[in-house]
Amino acid sequence: MKIALIGATGFIGAKLLQEALSRGHQVTALVQHVDKLPQHAQLTPVAIDVQDTAALTARLTGHEAVLSAFSGHAQANGFDYYLAGIKSIVAATKAAGVTRLLVVGGAGSLEVAPGVQLIDTPEFPEQWKASAEGARQALNLLRQEPSLAWTMLSPAAMIAPGQRTGQFRLGGDQLLVDADGNSTISVEDYAVALLDELEQPRHVGARFTVAY
Repeated sequence: MKIALIGATGFIGAKLLQEALSRGHQVTALVQHVDKLPQHAQLTPVAIDVQDTAALTARLTGHEAVLSAFSGHAQANGFDYYLAGIKSIVAATKAAGVTRLLVVGGAGSLEVAPGVQLIDTPEFPEQWKASAEGARQALNLLRQEPSLAWTMLSPAAMIAPGQRTGQFRLGGDQLLVDADGNSTISVEDYAVALLDELEQPRHVGARFTVAY
């Protein structure tokens, strides 16, 4: 497929890029700094300001799907920067005529009990609340887009570099935990799950989650 990957040099985006290229997809990597991208015959690097909706629309046109690993972590005003970026990505995807949008989400909006989301529990780390709230609002934004074939994938509570095993569980809006109460996934297996969804859509117009 011809894929546009936004944020291809980030913590999760870099693994999505690696996974997509390994599967033979043609990837346009939309990033701030193209010098951080690897060299690959199937990779087209593009420097872009995600908040420039007109420029982004032009770059997304002609692709079969948009993958967004956009993040505001590195910005001082991360919450506002992220939400503005997500709104621009949604608008540009629609304006470009691309119907399929897959978005990297957060674990904070997953339910740990009926009606109780992880971000709203006392144990949730304060330093991650702003980005988690941004991801929760992004999910709410996507849920108001009936004309867009969107999907958001929320990771487990802990996502870290590890191994690509291809062995994991998928869930819906509830946090997945193992027999010991842990909720983990490697960045590599997260990338597998999202690329699987791209190739064989099972959660169109929905959010799902992945964990061991």
